[in-house]
Amino acid sequence: MHGRQFDPADLTDRSLDEVAHQYEQVLAWLETAQPDLDRIMGTAETAEGQVGATVDVNGRVRKVSYGPRATRAGSQVLAEQTLAAVREACADAQRQVHDLMREAMPGFDPVAADEQFQRLLTDWN
Repeated sequence: MHGRQFDPADLTDRSLDEVAHQYEQVLAWLETAQPDLDRIMGTAETAEGQVGATVDVNGRVRKVSYGPRATRAGSQVLAEQTLAAVREACADAQRQVHDLMREAMPGFDPVAADEQFQRLLTDWN
């Protein structure tokens, strides 16, 4: 997250305080960043360019578009390509959020923070 790696196997009051502080910073940032987050739209297109998708920051599908040859592949392939485009658009939106977080909180790695949080949850259970 910031600097030092958090080890869930070595829980101390200090390490828990550090994690709590880091997540408080993220929550504070979320309150001020909401207008920027609301403008994020993730977009993607299949490799063939026949299916495109746009999602908002919450992963809600806002637009799906099909090229003129999209239906030639058949309904199953079209469905798979649509889902793939939506997944890639979601990943694009998430990358944009991570970029905003890195810009607002230098030294913060949202991907590492999420991995550490997931390890903590896994070890906790």
